[in-house]
Amino acid sequence: MLRSMYAGVSGMKGFQTKLDVIGNNISNVNTIGYKKSTINFQDLLSQNLSSSGVNPMQVGLGSTTSAINVVHTSGSFMTTGVGTDLAISGDGFFVVQNPEEDGTPNDRYLTRAGNFVVNAEGNLVTSQGYNVLDNNGDKININSTTYDSFTINRLGEVIGKEANGNETTIATIGVAQPENPSGLRKFGGSLYEMTSNADTGGLTIGSPKDLNTEIASGMLEMSNVDLTEEFTEMIIAQRGFQANSRTITTSDEILQEVVNLKR
Repeated sequence: MLRSMYAGVSGMKGFQTKLDVIGNNISNVNTIGYKKSTINFQDLLSQNLSSSGVNPMQVGLGSTTSAINVVHTSGSFMTTGVGTDLAISGDGFFVVQNPEEDGTPNDRYLTRAGNFVVNAEGNLVTSQGYNVLDNNGDKININSTTYDSFTINRLGEVIGKEANGNETTIATIGVAQPENPSGLRKFGGSLYEMTSNADTGGLTIGSPKDLNTEIASGMLEMSNVDLTEEFTEMIIAQRGFQANSRTITTSDEILQEVVNLKR
């Protein structure tokens, strides 16, 4: 009898976690570069009631969360017309670095959010102030005294235009392509940390051309959250939670009947 109650509790906890994941996805439906998460379950240990007979007699003890995965499919592109707004057409991530840290590879993060700006020092940075790195791992500086304007082409080349009309390639936007993007750890602010599960060789930065991808200037990649799918999963989570709570209620009623047998 108690097994059914504990199984119901584990099911309720699992569906509560599922609802937490769904709620986070919905709250980030308009977050630039956000990637939705999905949750999977697995059964707990099964208790052997008897080893006699052809088939084992086992009763399951509930369920638990097996994995919460990040789905790295591309989101839809939104046209902004701002030259420093960038989107990656294909696989890969922009590489950024916290300027307040010591500049080691461990201080570098990955992101698909390309809403960049040029700060007062002429560096191309994220909205949080992280430096955007080029294909050599250096920050991208656009000297306003040297260049009147600049553009970023589909190869990720930052081309500065001087007052006399001469054009110079200042840098190339750096892109990283981990072997297993799902192994990245979310850091917050649409940033990801590298882990050994994402790429055993560590963080490697290359140019978009070398990695067979393109940069779309004047566009941003939006969230890949599908509200229709999320609302459907929310209904499933709600009904699953109700069903497991019903299991606990029914088990309690039966226990109450057992207690009343003595009267």
